[in-house]
Amino acid sequence: MKHTYFVTGIGTEVGKTVASAIITEACKADYWKPIQAGDLDNSDSHKVQKLVSNAKTVFHKNSFALKTPMSPHAAAEIDGVKINAENITRPETKNNLVIEGAGGLLVPISDKETIADLILPGDRIILVSRHYLGSINHTLLTIEALKSRGLHCFGIIFSGEENKTTESIIEKMSGVNILGRIEQEPYFDQNVIKEYAEIFREKLK
Repeated sequence: MKHTYFVTGIGTEVGKTVASAIITEACKADYWKPIQAGDLDNSDSHKVQKLVSNAKTVFHKNSFALKTPMSPHAAAEIDGVKINAENITRPETKNNLVIEGAGGLLVPISDKETIADLILPGDRIILVSRHYLGSINHTLLTIEALKSRGLHCFGIIFSGEENKTTESIIEKMSGVNILGRIEQEPYFDQNVIKEYAEIFREKLK
């Protein structure tokens, strides 16, 4: 059975792109970032493509590639385009699919919709959490926001240095499965991604 993994985070710069690369490699999945805002010459799609080494993955084109590194709704306004979740069509594939969101779950894509509106009930939602003061609150709030929409969080990936107290309370209070941690590595390349893919593969089945 093929799965769609929707990768979201508790905020920006928490490690979604590296996590997406690992999941893509582990599942030999296709990769798609519906909305890219800014850094178009070195986008998240480019970064994942450099990190993934299996021959099966297909990298699908962004539905919206916006020039300004801002919230999608603001970047779209600057570019003179309108984003509507109904008009963002998922790529057709017979493979597993990894979808990487932009920023956190409630990042606006228009004045009425957020990243959450791009998620379907059957998606395996993976939440990337990174430790900082306030991250427990942000993680639990994101999970509550998913629940309020009738969406189930498949698992949490922690990114960065270990904090056992934080991880333990998030697991206890959320009841969400902890898939593992991506350590604070000195660098990420294809070999490092392969190593993590081996670690995560069984947990993603």
